[in-house]
Amino acid sequence: MTAPQCGTGRDEQVLIGSYSSYADAERVVDRLSDAGFPVRHTAIVGRGLNSVEQVTGRLTVLGAAGRSALSGALIGALFGWLFGVFNWIAPVISGLLLALYGAIFGAIGHALTGGRRDFSSVSAMRADSYEVLVSAHVVDQALQVLQGGTPDR
Repeated sequence: MTAPQCGTGRDEQVLIGSYSSYADAERVVDRLSDAGFPVRHTAIVGRGLNSVEQVTGRLTVLGAAGRSALSGALIGALFGWLFGVFNWIAPVISGLLLALYGAIFGAIGHALTGGRRDFSSVSAMRADSYEVLVSAHVVDQALQVLQGGTPDR
């Protein structure tokens, strides 16, 4: 099997397969790993990257305050635990104070946007295809595994 080559700066790599989903490319690398192939010589490369922002819902002043309060409470709990270890401050007080500050600043911050971004979302990167590349010096081993054999070591 002749495969196109791709220089990566580290080591010349050879394309051994292109897949429509990351899970398919991941399964190929897992199959190589299970057969004892040195997967440190493998890369999964996403081609045709797209940024996707999935809107998860409407964001109100109350919602922004609640999210910020939760963040503040978590940070407060961490600092409270740390300060509590040294008996500097009670952990509960620290958590409550930072939750309160978080709620206030979250509400003010959202109100200041003037409704320009009154929704919540999650961003992700997606690719049109995923290529599995292996270092040129071990490509024969990889192809042997994928054709049903075991790698020569």
